[in-house]
Amino acid sequence: MTDKRQKKENVKIYLRELRQNLKEMHLEVTDELVLPQPNDVKKLMNKMEELLKLIES
Repeated sequence: MTDKRQKKENVKIYLRELRQNLKEMHLEVTDELVLPQPNDVKKLMNKMEELLKLIES
C-alpha cells in the first residue's frame, strides 16, 4: 500500500510543478505578449512524459 501512496504523491508533485510552469507560461503569453522559449516548452513536454511513465508503471 505504501508503494501506491508514494506513487500517488509523486504524481501529485509532478502535476503541481507542471501546473505552475504552465501558469507562468500562460501569464507571459497573455500579459507580456512573450512567446515561451522552445527549450522551456521541451522541458515541460519531458516532464509530461515522465509523468506518463510514472502513471503507466
